Amino acid sequence: MSQNFQPPAPSPYTEAPAPAPARRGNVGLGIVAAVVAALIAAAAYGGIMNAIDREVGYAAVGVGLLVGLAAGKIGGRNPVLPVVAAVLALGAVYLGQMFYIALMTAEIANVGVVDVLDKVGVAGLNDVWKKATDFMSFVFFGIGAFVAFGAAKKASD
Repeated sequence: MSQNFQPPAPSPYTEAPAPAPARRGNVGLGIVAAVVAALIAAAAYGGIMNAIDREVGYAAVGVGLLVGLAAGKIGGRNPVLPVVAAVLALGAVYLGQMFYIALMTAEIANVGVVDVLDKVGVAGLNDVWKKATDFMSFVFFGIGAFVAFGAAKKASD
């Protein structure tokens, strides 16, 4: 009994290389992304408030979500990132409220926002912010920070 055993012919296709691991876990880059997201979110938050002439909780949720996702997706699982995202979201909500005051002042005075910043200055806008701030403004701070913290944790998984 003779068998003519022949090994199978080699496949003309080569095996695909394993995909490169995603670049995640860079804490510094995550913080930079969160700062950029916070600045963009602050501008959007102020613009939305100006467009509808009041604060809305959903916009504060959006601020926190944007900042938290940026920090978590790019920064990875570092436990400091949710805290940084929450702090940056607080700053973004504050800057958004300040931007809203600047936009509203510019609209009333019929000048540009740059003129308002030049004439009134950040200190003047902050004085107006202090007088206009009520309990709900602080609720929006809390909403933004809470959502940013949770989003950063969830996005890093």
